[in-house]
Amino acid sequence: MLRWIVSCWGLERTSKFKFEGGDTAWEEEKLGSYATSEVRFVEIQEKLCSEVTIGKDQCYNLLEEYDESLEACYTLEKECMPCPGFPDNICHNNGHCKGSGTRKGDGKCHCDRGYAGDYCDKCANSYYESYRDDKKLLCSECHISCEGDCTKAGAIGCTKCKSGWVLDKEKGCLDLNECATSKSPCSPLQFCVNNEGGYRCLDCDRSCAGCTGDGPDMCVNCASGYYKKDNICIDASDESRKNFVFYSRYLTYMGLCIATFIILNKSTYLAAIVGSCVAIYISVSEYMLNSAPTPKKNIEHQVAEQVLKAFN
Repeated sequence: MLRWIVSCWGLERTSKFKFEGGDTAWEEEKLGSYATSEVRFVEIQEKLCSEVTIGKDQCYNLLEEYDESLEACYTLEKECMPCPGFPDNICHNNGHCKGSGTRKGDGKCHCDRGYAGDYCDKCANSYYESYRDDKKLLCSECHISCEGDCTKAGAIGCTKCKSGWVLDKEKGCLDLNECATSKSPCSPLQFCVNNEGGYRCLDCDRSCAGCTGDGPDMCVNCASGYYKKDNICIDASDESRKNFVFYSRYLTYMGLCIATFIILNKSTYLAAIVGSCVAIYISVSEYMLNSAPTPKKNIEHQVAEQVLKAFN
């Protein structure tokens, strides 16, 4: 309690104080540092009860009773010990000292990732000693498959394997392929993808009612509204629309031809013009429908070429 009173109230309050003579440099040289001086302790002691409003007499009585203990506490408080390994090998150069010359630190080593021990001179759990000499220790991380400690790099250095891996005496930890089992670990509408130390379940294509992989060609069975054609599940409604468009197109062609024959009975010249237009329309339409998609900027040129070929 007394240590807390001096440290948290008195030391913080006087942290920026100095000797009041005016010549700080001379005073520091002749009288020593204010931070560790008896003058500072007296100033702390005089103010400890100054702000107490209720029980001030009791506070002064406690100060008088524990005067020697307070002085001992302050003397202990101002003793700063060197960090482990100071100055050239602090914490074995694998960590940092908590303190840096202030009273807030504990003077202990706080090790970097991968290092452990009071002086950071050991490898932490899941790290192995990859290099050591009189001045340097290098710890490297164990393989991803290792459970706990390891003896060297790679899966062969593991002493125990994590879940999802199996231990082989010659090769170390090997990935367990959960997807190769007779029963898939995934739901019926998902397929399994193996990865290191585990697996993922991905949704089947919407056309599938069960699948072995991604896409409509990997379906075990087709979902409702789909049927199999050439081992691919096809949307029945899309196929119906395609058939409707197919028959409608040829019925349109037939209607144009019939109209041309009707006109022929009245005017051979007019029928020839209409028939030529119908032939061009049918040729261009079939060409465009059966050719591979092309950029829009080339469509006009293709239509023009087909029209010229039809007239020639």
